[in-house]
Amino acid sequence: MGRTAVGVAGLRALESGRPDRLFEDPYAGAFFHAGRAIFEGEQERHRGLGMVFAQQVAVRTRFFDDFVSGGHQTVLLAAGLDARAFRLDWPDGARVFEVDLPDVLAFKETVLAEQGARPRCERTAVPVDLRDDWGAALRNAGFAPERPTVWLAEGLLVYLSRDEAERLLTGVTEMSAPGSRISFEHRPDGERDGLLERAREVGGEVTALWRGGLAGDGPEWLAAHGWQPETVTVAELAVRYGREPLDITRGGFVTATR
Repeated sequence: MGRTAVGVAGLRALESGRPDRLFEDPYAGAFFHAGRAIFEGEQERHRGLGMVFAQQVAVRTRFFDDFVSGGHQTVLLAAGLDARAFRLDWPDGARVFEVDLPDVLAFKETVLAEQGARPRCERTAVPVDLRDDWGAALRNAGFAPERPTVWLAEGLLVYLSRDEAERLLTGVTEMSAPGSRISFEHRPDGERDGLLERAREVGGEVTALWRGGLAGDGPEWLAAHGWQPETVTVAELAVRYGREPLDITRGGFVTATR
């Protein structure tokens, strides 16, 4: 079970408990409590990282909730402990595919079963390493490449090398019918992003795993491969959602339509 997935679940639980919450995730607390032993001996460092990322995770979750809403075929790449299939309203006949490592999905299934959770759509877990032939695994699970798809890569690309990120997005592009959409984080300052720099000051196993992804080139890569990208910053979204804007990053999110 990954530290990142458990840590993000903890931040989603904190946000869900606020009276002015941007979203409500009734399963986040259960995920965090079931996996919190992974932070044994590093509680202070974990709290430090949480303070750095709390606002960004809250805004990100709300933004991506809105982005996938209404999708009839949605693929969550590195789905982690996200519970969108269980907590969002989906249109009739909607299918959601959750792609992640087998151990992550097994942990997730155990906690959801204990909570008596029931998905609000047709949900399919696809246990596969995204460095392997995940496309074949997705198609074998019932994914229909001829249908427009909503793709979400939340908190993923920074953990991939540039080659790995390009290979992943090339696979997404090849399976995206016209009308498909995609979204992921965008940091125009790349490694010099203020949020990432502050997180590295806290340090730990999580930041040591970062490999940069596409750095600040996500929109350009998408445009060169047949997508029409747009970007929005965390600061802009924070104001839209009634929160104080983050002043340490120009980063945000890219969305694109094919």
